[in-house]
Amino acid sequence: MSRGRAGGRPAESRSGRSGAAPGRAAGVRGEAAARVRTQHGGGSEATRRDRVRAVVEPVVVAAGCDLEDLTLSRAGRRSVLRVVVDADGGVSLDDVAEVSRAVSQALDAAEEAGSPLFDGEYSLEVGSPGTDRPLRLPRHWRRSVGRLVKVTRRTDDGDTALTGRVVAADDAAVVLDVDGEHQSCAYDHLGPGRVQVEFQRMDEIADEDLDQIAADEDEEGDLR
Repeated sequence: MSRGRAGGRPAESRSGRSGAAPGRAAGVRGEAAARVRTQHGGGSEATRRDRVRAVVEPVVVAAGCDLEDLTLSRAGRRSVLRVVVDADGGVSLDDVAEVSRAVSQALDAAEEAGSPLFDGEYSLEVGSPGTDRPLRLPRHWRRSVGRLVKVTRRTDDGDTALTGRVVAADDAAVVLDVDGEHQSCAYDHLGPGRVQVEFQRMDEIADEDLDQIAADEDEEGDLR
């Protein structure tokens, strides 16, 4: 049995790697992958995924992160294990690489202990969530403080779409700034939230930056 090795840098091309893991909120994409030959494991895909999760989750938690998502799929004759992790303050590319190495070692140890987890070869992709990740749990809302979000709030009179900036969040509710008014919304009355992409407005650009833009345009005109 050959042991899988986790890559230390994202986007590095090496044997056994495929695809790309989700990017961080800032748009940086992080991934690490590993490949290993294993014995043929039995059981349904759901059962196999649960067994893999039982190996992976304690490792992620020990690294100071939360396991946000774990999927196991097929790509031809190979299994693809995608692991998404996050933490308060976000995760760096170094964090992603460190978690990838630890997860790969844990999977190797499980295989060597006689617990086949995959049916044939597999690739491991570890990354952090992108901005399109739905906000479902209190920690998701807490990590989105300061961001503009859109969410549906359920009331006795029906559903209402809200767009506001996350001011604060705890284990019970999130406070949104909606058109200058702070509204406290209990999580059990909210659907999944979505972070909205914002573009810098002209009135938020500093005067010196506007002067530099004008100077650059004048210089460009002189060169024509």
